[in-house]
Amino acid sequence: MSRRADARPAADPRAPVVAALDLGASKVACFIMKPEGVRHVDRTIRVAGAGHVQSRGVKGGAIVNMDEAARAIGQAVERAERAAGAPVSGVVVSTAIGQMASHRVRAKVSLGAQPVSDGDLARAIGMALAEIRLPNRRPIHVLPVAWSVDGARGVRDPRNMRGGALGLDLVVVSMAEGAFQTLSHALELAHLDLQGVVAAPVAPSLAGLEDDENDIGCVCIDLGGGSTSAAVWAGGSLLHIESVNVGGEHVTSDIARGLSTSRAGAERLKTLHGSAMASANEDREMLEAPPRGEEPGAGPVVVPRAMLKTVIAPRVEETLELLRDRLRQSGAGLEPGAGIVLTGGASQLNGVRELAVRVFDRPVRLGRPQRAPHLADAAAGPAFCTAAGVLLRAAYGPREAVSALKLMSRQLTAPQPADSRGLISRCAGWLRENL
Repeated sequence: MSRRADARPAADPRAPVVAALDLGASKVACFIMKPEGVRHVDRTIRVAGAGHVQSRGVKGGAIVNMDEAARAIGQAVERAERAAGAPVSGVVVSTAIGQMASHRVRAKVSLGAQPVSDGDLARAIGMALAEIRLPNRRPIHVLPVAWSVDGARGVRDPRNMRGGALGLDLVVVSMAEGAFQTLSHALELAHLDLQGVVAAPVAPSLAGLEDDENDIGCVCIDLGGGSTSAAVWAGGSLLHIESVNVGGEHVTSDIARGLSTSRAGAERLKTLHGSAMASANEDREMLEAPPRGEEPGAGPVVVPRAMLKTVIAPRVEETLELLRDRLRQSGAGLEPGAGIVLTGGASQLNGVRELAVRVFDRPVRLGRPQRAPHLADAAAGPAFCTAAGVLLRAAYGPREAVSALKLMSRQLTAPQPADSRGLISRCAGWLRENL
């Protein structure tokens, strides 16, 4: 293991840092932010150190080799620590493992003769939390979506309103409990504390979406190596997430099989010459790739570039169509004109944006970590929206109804009356941050 337990530096409480870890099937990236990296004037952040390595031990939306995954995590964190000049003892992880899913919870409480108060909001949140029933799953986000008073929906801040009933919608994002425990153990092997989990489509949304897109309505699609996930936003709130365990690594495998080349050769062809749409002169342009195996004297595989497209395009189109159909079935509809923002390493493949326009019949653009303007070019593309989004969430929210600390220990039950003032305070804090 690269991070030795006896060499782990102690965190300095006088200078806390936030460390974001993007754990994917193709890469593991770590961004570190110091306290002075939060720029409230323009709501940006400055990343003090970044490190990334090729992922190992993660495949098909799951950790399949604990030791290899822990080793890759430790190496990425060590590189970021050296760049930042600051040690970290724990990380907030964004990942797509664990069959991420979202659930809507609704609650309604009766109101008295007085205007809606923080206490009424606290009762509604407590009642909603008591309704959460997710056997064998670990809640990782609990986000208020909208309030209603006497059935009038879309209320952003119900305080001081009058009525007979106060309603609340919560969206709860969860992952498989077994996957959570596996992730936690992998962090322990890397001598790191798990300080929170952010669903893969949520983090890149926070880095790649504009405020108008978040409010009017948008789908952020994160095209990762092992999975493709989507987060639906409207009215400034997360409405739904969806995920399919197909990503850029599957395209690489298709190329390796279809062209009888090695995986390394297939990845090189995809990166340098791959496209999901037809291009000029591709029938006459020939490409070379190493043959599969190590047979002495075997010459390179030579194929027209057009053949590469015939392998890539069907897989990408099938993945996007599968995600589109699942979003339709979820009922998380979007207003006409709401766009699509693509993030993740696989979104950089030529022709993917144009293919997404055709599949979704909506405007599509590539997202980048716009509010982290000082990133080096190598870490400023769509592939690094996830790590940047975790830091932006730590700095600016959205704040959640249940803290990460409580989610890590599964403390979701409504508080006892003796703790009601604490809940009211947290509820008021959430409103100040989000309304």
